[in-house]
Amino acid sequence: MTSAAIRQQFLDFFKEKQHTIVASAPIVIKNDPTLLFTNAGMNQFKDYFLGNKVPVHRRVADTQKCLRVSGKHNDLEEVGVDTYHHTMFEMLGNWSFGDYFKKEAIAWSWELLTEIFKINPEQIYVTVFEGDASEGLPFDQQAYDEWAKWVAKGHILKGNKKDNFWEMGDTGPCGPCSEIHLDCRSEEERKQLSGATLVNADHPQVIEIWNNVFMQFNRGKDGSLSPLPEKHVDTGMGFERLVRVLQKKTSNYDTDVFTGTLEAISDLTGKNYTASDSRPDIAFRVLADHIRAIAFTIADGQLPSNTGAGYVIRRILRRAVRYYYSYLDYKSPLLYQLIPVIARQFEGVFPELIQQQDFVVKVIREEEEAFLRTLDKGLKKMEELISGAKAANSQQLDGAQAFELYDTFGFPIDLTRLIASENGLSVDEPGFSHEMQQQKNRSRAATALDTEDWVSVHPTSSTSFVGYDDLLVYTKVVKYRKVKSKNKETFQLVLAQTPFYAESGGQIGDTGVLVFGDEQIAVENTKKENGEFLHFVQRLPAKIDGEVIAKVDAERRLHISYNHTATHLLHAALKQVLGTHVNQKGSLVSEDVLRFDVSHFAKITEEELQQVASIVNEKIRENIAVDIASLPKEEALKKGAMALFGEKYGDIVRVVTIDPNFSIEFCGGTHVARTGMIGLMVITAESAVAAGVRRIEALTGGAAIRYFADKVRQHKAVADILKTKDPIKAIEKLLEEKSALESKLTSLEAKEISALAADLKNKATTMGGVNFIGAKVELSSADGLKKLAFALKNELTDYVIVLTAAIQGKASVVVILDPALQVNKSLDLDAGQLIKKTIAPLIKGGGGGSKDLATAGGQDASNLDQVIEAVRKAIG
Repeated sequence: MTSAAIRQQFLDFFKEKQHTIVASAPIVIKNDPTLLFTNAGMNQFKDYFLGNKVPVHRRVADTQKCLRVSGKHNDLEEVGVDTYHHTMFEMLGNWSFGDYFKKEAIAWSWELLTEIFKINPEQIYVTVFEGDASEGLPFDQQAYDEWAKWVAKGHILKGNKKDNFWEMGDTGPCGPCSEIHLDCRSEEERKQLSGATLVNADHPQVIEIWNNVFMQFNRGKDGSLSPLPEKHVDTGMGFERLVRVLQKKTSNYDTDVFTGTLEAISDLTGKNYTASDSRPDIAFRVLADHIRAIAFTIADGQLPSNTGAGYVIRRILRRAVRYYYSYLDYKSPLLYQLIPVIARQFEGVFPELIQQQDFVVKVIREEEEAFLRTLDKGLKKMEELISGAKAANSQQLDGAQAFELYDTFGFPIDLTRLIASENGLSVDEPGFSHEMQQQKNRSRAATALDTEDWVSVHPTSSTSFVGYDDLLVYTKVVKYRKVKSKNKETFQLVLAQTPFYAESGGQIGDTGVLVFGDEQIAVENTKKENGEFLHFVQRLPAKIDGEVIAKVDAERRLHISYNHTATHLLHAALKQVLGTHVNQKGSLVSEDVLRFDVSHFAKITEEELQQVASIVNEKIRENIAVDIASLPKEEALKKGAMALFGEKYGDIVRVVTIDPNFSIEFCGGTHVARTGMIGLMVITAESAVAAGVRRIEALTGGAAIRYFADKVRQHKAVADILKTKDPIKAIEKLLEEKSALESKLTSLEAKEISALAADLKNKATTMGGVNFIGAKVELSSADGLKKLAFALKNELTDYVIVLTAAIQGKASVVVILDPALQVNKSLDLDAGQLIKKTIAPLIKGGGGGSKDLATAGGQDASNLDQVIEAVRKAIG
């Protein structure tokens, strides 16, 4: 059975059990400060568990793209070394939101595994929570009893809190869980030793395959547990492990999930994969795993970068590059060539990759090329450090050295750790962390937050946003919490109803005021977290449990709406001018400016930008009605609405239409009623952001009018200065004259240098077999000084030349030595070191160069005679 068929069987089984099959959420998480990536199937349903949203469907099943490379769930070190850990993996899951519980979940797990997938019951072991007296948590008798209906007694094991009590994080919903393990050893091995002794013992053939979590409690910040209002089921089954079992393989990498990629790597490198523990075979597995994580995160909107989620992706990519560079002897970009294989494989389940294939290829190739340029130098530096550590009989690389590899050569710490371990060394990671912290400490300390537990005021099962239609509402505070930073204490409030738009989709959050009776408190920002709208305020009112008037800053919101509607016009115009490959890759919509990032592989020319601006302003002048409607997602897609890659949409979506033949987009932002309200749009800048991504900055409304007014004033001022009605023509003439004068100056300087060279040559003195020239001259540029030195060296042998000049009040020095003096050792002198150690301090400056040629510049031109004397003394 193929992996695709196995996945479909799982989904079909739960569909028959009245589950709604939903799409995978993006692998990159937004609006949740606790996570960078989706690391479990339940992440997209977190609001339901927290009670922030009412589920549309009580029973759900899906296959979810997950990534585990940082924090609590960090499997990166094992990936490729063993046969079953992965960075990106699929998690098959079924959920009940306050519907069925342990009885049905356990029975269906058994039915699917034994009746549908035909797994031998004798190979199945299950664990149930043994309880924890310290927290007053009892043994999970109900789960045990339900399993006992299906599973032999010796195959039901008790598990501790570490393995059998699942928690979303330090706080939040949690509960006992029941893991399902499969003993994949041969029948003979199973007879010799019971699999019960190998469960959770890291045996490569006795593996956890499915986990049923029974959400019953909520964990407070103080560690206390309280019952949830409703009980939920959250399950997760590792797809790659399931396929391995059903295809009767001993390694996930031997299944058809990975074999196509492994074959492609073999074709590209000319190496064969033998499924051994050798470093080349580990490299094969690393590449086959890592390319999936890299490809899907980029397709879901996360570009590699130096911070946050982007740096995690860059780490994974660079780890993969090092493996093929070092162990497959492949020295040019390889990963990007694997994208077509992955895209075709997942076209039917995760189509976003094949839809953006060219873009993803471009990004990955540029990332590989950039790292390959520094990798060789970094590996040589690593060899030096390893040799130095071994020579000093140290078992550890110094933390500061590890940081230098990171800072100078782009080596993530896990890459340094990996190479060190291959050479029998560890890394001083506290030392590395100290160096890293020194680089970031002040800024991070200033923004570090300590968030306290929520304090309930008016409990409610859900809150709502009404700000599309109302900018002022009468409401109540549902709850609040205190947030402490290094320098101050602030608060976040949740309202029963709010007109405040929360930062989302590139649009900044609303500001305004909350009025509590006679007391008015400013709302400084609004953000969304786990589906809730958080209102940021500096203080709490004296009486927080009364009625609140929530009032948005309407003028600011209007200017934001100008810019948001303009981004839709801009997006459509860019597609019209540049091509349908253009897709939004990011945006910033504020009251002052709009910034729009799009996928495009070349600089957008001035002519193209003018075309785009012309189209946008034409649509503004047409004063088109902006139609906003909530539609079923499938209906919206049939109408041609654009959905943004990396966004998670519900069954009902908000669609913004500006002329059905021009712009139809999914959008949750705020907009003007008609395009004419925008007034005007002007593009102010275009630049590169990342590989295949261009950024456009623009102004609208009054800001655009002021921009043009400023340009008109500047044009008039230039015309007045030049005393002309056509300043551009006048400037062109001035530039021509400047070029002609520079040409004449160059010619005169050449003659001057020639004359000076002839004069100085005759003044050369002999010192111990060395022809020495030391002179302070008058020249207009440091380049001229160097040219004079070269002119002199061409006339001499066995020379040491030092020339100085005061150029525009600053010191300039050139030292040049005959290489023959170094070869025959008649002179032990290094021009670069002489400049750095002796000359630079004399002129209060800096410089350097090679043994034969070095230059310096400095602020103090009063010691130029001393510079010449210092070189004379160095000759001896």
